[in-house]
Amino acid sequence: MKRAKPQQSGATDRGGCQGVTVRILFNRVSALVGQRTGIGHYAGELYRALRTHAGPDEVRGLPTRWSIPVNRWIGCHCSSEINRRIEQRTQQLQVARPTGSRNPFAWLGWQARRIRIGDRLRSCVCRKLQERMARHFRYCLTRDYCDLYHEPNYVPLECDVPTVITVCDVSPLLHPEWHPADRVAFFERSFRDGLKQCVHVLTISEFSRREIIHALGIAPERVTTTYLGARPGMRRLPAATCAPVLRRHDLSWGQYVLCVGTLEPRKNLDRLLRAYCDLPSELRSRCGLVLAGAWGWQAEQLREFYESEGRAKGVRHLGYTPETDLAALYSGARALAFPSLYEGFGLPPVEMHACGGAVLASTAAAVAEVLQGSQAALIEPHDLTAWRDALARAITDDDWLAGLRRGAEEHAARFSWDACAQTTMRVYRQLQGVDLTQALGRQPSTGALRAAG
Repeated sequence: MKRAKPQQSGATDRGGCQGVTVRILFNRVSALVGQRTGIGHYAGELYRALRTHAGPDEVRGLPTRWSIPVNRWIGCHCSSEINRRIEQRTQQLQVARPTGSRNPFAWLGWQARRIRIGDRLRSCVCRKLQERMARHFRYCLTRDYCDLYHEPNYVPLECDVPTVITVCDVSPLLHPEWHPADRVAFFERSFRDGLKQCVHVLTISEFSRREIIHALGIAPERVTTTYLGARPGMRRLPAATCAPVLRRHDLSWGQYVLCVGTLEPRKNLDRLLRAYCDLPSELRSRCGLVLAGAWGWQAEQLREFYESEGRAKGVRHLGYTPETDLAALYSGARALAFPSLYEGFGLPPVEMHACGGAVLASTAAAVAEVLQGSQAALIEPHDLTAWRDALARAITDDDWLAGLRRGAEEHAARFSWDACAQTTMRVYRQLQGVDLTQALGRQPSTGALRAAG
């Protein structure tokens, strides 16, 4: 494929900007729609930092500025969950059909409900807007608009532009039991196709980098680690500043152990809850266990245990917690518990350290890598007794906790979004002039994706 010559410093690009050498298109959809979780935080914070460190290059967001509200409207009104509810209403109306009734008003009323003008109008508007956004995205994903496309969420949009992808971890391939079957099937099918246009892979820890190289057969020089950082605002806050947030959540300063993250199998929260509930009642009355995160996939058993036993024994579930509350929750906690079985990075321990707090974390490889050099207590994730003992000590031993907090903020300072963006920009610049003949999916060494059973 013929490629236009890259712009030299001081030249004018096709958009009229002076000094642009590389035009990068960054997909930030995951940071703009719905409740932000890991990928959304990564996309939002990296995009913000890239704009600061772009220098003579240009980082363009997708969707573009005018289309952001349109994209948000589509996300709010055209989701699969909304369509599922409409389908359920349609089925219920079919069951409620007034068969055998001779009352014409009953039939008219049923027909009026069946038509559901509002649902039909919403569906029509959604379809038109989605078609418009699809045309807009297709234009942005051309060589007339950008030189390089960065997809931060595993599977890129199909295009003829050389693509960089971020793969936070390969758990859908290596641990499919931790993901819904449809997600695993989509990942296996679409990820392989997406590699055909990808020229480089970014990931978020050396552990994930090794897994990507081994599982996907990608040459080591084509996979780069870019560590994450604590989000802006994550810093140690005094009790008086935290008081309004803690009061709103009915919490008391220093009287709870915090756990942050979506409630799903790989987070290992069933073991944490059982360890906490095994503590003597006197310890549980002194310090509660607080879960800050939404219910995730396959959380039914965890929810059942929480409702039947955990809630009565001092476990609190706050649900999805706004980002604006997190610094206060971290600062006010006695410690953070992070028992995860598997992570690509593990951001909550770093953010807890940024807030000056004590961390009890699992020995999962990426988590241990990120916490290396800190005073965090590392605990084997499957060891129920060790977790129970660590929780008991966190509740009763002030000196031990003080030791865990020592140097926490300095350790967190080693990780920043500025450093992540600078490394990412270096990768972009090294790829200047690359074309699709060098895509990862076309390398003879790539081979088939190897998924563990």
